[in-house]
Amino acid sequence: MSLAIVANALTMIFCMAVLVQSVRMMRSLRTVKDGALTDVVAALEKATTGARAVLSDMKATLGTDCAQHARLVEQARELRDELQLMTGIADGACERIVNAVSLANALRAAGADGAEAEDETEDAAANVQRQAEAA
Repeated sequence: MSLAIVANALTMIFCMAVLVQSVRMMRSLRTVKDGALTDVVAALEKATTGARAVLSDMKATLGTDCAQHARLVEQARELRDELQLMTGIADGACERIVNAVSLANALRAAGADGAEAEDETEDAAANVQRQAEAA
């Protein structure tokens, strides 16, 4: 066999492969032309509409719910500050009461022998009562 015959045979094989691929491509293009492309476009349009609906719902949710939650958080912070202030006042009053009771107990223990101690104890008890009422 000569080189020219081998080259011609290879060229014929390649040409047949090109013809087969061309037929397959023509069928695919015909399928797209007949309706597959319109189906794809319709599906994309439907997906776009769904995405727009979801985005509008998300905007509405973020606009109302987040603003409401932000207001609630701010109110909670204000209440926390008020409670901290009230706790500080209550702690101070409690310390004053404890100091007055310890003073009254010390006076009672020191003056258990005389009547003056009883008067001082009554005065200390009255002071404790006034401080408790003031708190």
